[in-house]
Amino acid sequence: MFKKIPVFIVLLTLSLSLLYAGGKKDQQVQQVQQPADRATLVFPLLHHFSAREYAEGQVTESERDIIVQAGLRAPSAGNRQPWLFTVVQDQDLVKQILPDATEGNILIVGSGLLDGSRNEAVMLDAGLAAQSMFIAAQALGLGARQYTNPALIGRANSLKDELGIPEDHTAIIVTRFGRLPAGVDAVSSASPRADPETKVVYR
Repeated sequence: MFKKIPVFIVLLTLSLSLLYAGGKKDQQVQQVQQPADRATLVFPLLHHFSAREYAEGQVTESERDIIVQAGLRAPSAGNRQPWLFTVVQDQDLVKQILPDATEGNILIVGSGLLDGSRNEAVMLDAGLAAQSMFIAAQALGLGARQYTNPALIGRANSLKDELGIPEDHTAIIVTRFGRLPAGVDAVSSASPRADPETKVVYR
């Protein structure tokens, strides 16, 4: 009976079996490697280097627009998007808010309507948007730093008219963007992170 089976069918069957086995093996290798591959895409953007020193030089219009778009795409509770971004490029205004700013720095002031009932959600959403812009700036090779200290936020709130912030809005967070000095980047200059075992609990 077996002698009647054409040789080419036997060979075809063996070939298909080998291809299937090889495909399964490749799939298994891919599944094993996939998490590591994803990490190499994600982690380089998440060093969270908070730059203190900047080089003189303008943030380009293209860079600025990418940073702003990153903020606009941030998540928010109920998709309310409760933030207002004021992009401060005028260097006199920049220095009024942040006196030690380097020439060419821009500031983005995140403000929102704090009505006394949803303040925490609005502040969290503004923070998420600012963080999205922060990460975008680092991906572009720029320096970024976030400020929430009362003195600086107070200066921003005292300039509502100049900044175009509505009277019923309150400045929540200010993020600074600028060019980094030569030899400084977010990867090599990032501060060491805490031991994950002290910061993460699995249940």
